[in-house]
Amino acid sequence: MRIISLLPSATEMVYLLGLGDQLVATSHECDFPPEVVRKPRATRSVLHNGMDSGEIDRLVRERRQAGLPLYELDFDVWHQAAPDLVITQKLCDVCAVSFDNVARAVALLEPPPKILTLEPQSLEDIFANLRAVGAATGAGVRAEAVVGALAARVRHVRDRAPGTTLKVLCLEWLDPPFCAGHWLPQLVSYAGGVDGLGRPAADSVRVEWETIRQYDPAVIVVMCCGFGIPRTLEDLAKLRNHEVWRNLRAVRNGSVFVADGNHHFSRPGPRLVDSLEIMAGILHPAVFPQFAGKQFVRCA
Repeated sequence: MRIISLLPSATEMVYLLGLGDQLVATSHECDFPPEVVRKPRATRSVLHNGMDSGEIDRLVRERRQAGLPLYELDFDVWHQAAPDLVITQKLCDVCAVSFDNVARAVALLEPPPKILTLEPQSLEDIFANLRAVGAATGAGVRAEAVVGALAARVRHVRDRAPGTTLKVLCLEWLDPPFCAGHWLPQLVSYAGGVDGLGRPAADSVRVEWETIRQYDPAVIVVMCCGFGIPRTLEDLAKLRNHEVWRNLRAVRNGSVFVADGNHHFSRPGPRLVDSLEIMAGILHPAVFPQFAGKQFVRCA
């Protein structure tokens, strides 16, 4: 089978199912496992690396209002790849190529490949996505084994996490601030916290600073969508003198943490289970010492 994956999360699933040699092209964002960067890129972004968070937010809003895409397709790569299967999504046009653009590209291929769309909103949905990829590629047995191992790790955290009312705020963007959506409030709950501003199984949305001030969380976890830890720390430094930010309880108490939104929390693939373990290590390090201090930074 010849596969094009337009999602970093799906690319990780394909490799985890032992199908990396069948992957003939990927999106420009697919970067794990490391060897995938040698694959042909079927997409490119109109955003560039030098933009700060505020500039990215403004450009995204302007292009969406004008009906312009954030991503472009390389049709030469598509024709050379001659895929049998294209894995994509309809969940978020900001995060990946829109489904309509994918459908138009597929219509130009002969014969047209099958399209598999993944629309996860929870950890359980991600397990279902793994099974769907397995079924579409003839790797159903392997998918069941992978899901079983991941589900066991989730149960390990849920069975041990304290049943607390620890107030947590997860931020998926800083300029302007966006609350957590989709699967992230579930991760907080499973790890023993409550994200009172989060939107389970719904889009992340802009949240006003006054709302954040009134909520006044005990713990803040910043995992900017598409950013790793170093890039998020750059943006976080700009909030140092923000009146609301510096007076929040979590900031005053040194309970602000930065995690990788690109590879972990914003990527609904197998490593979202790693994200759950990271969250458990942040919220309850005494209960989960094996996860404490790993793959996150505590900001003084």
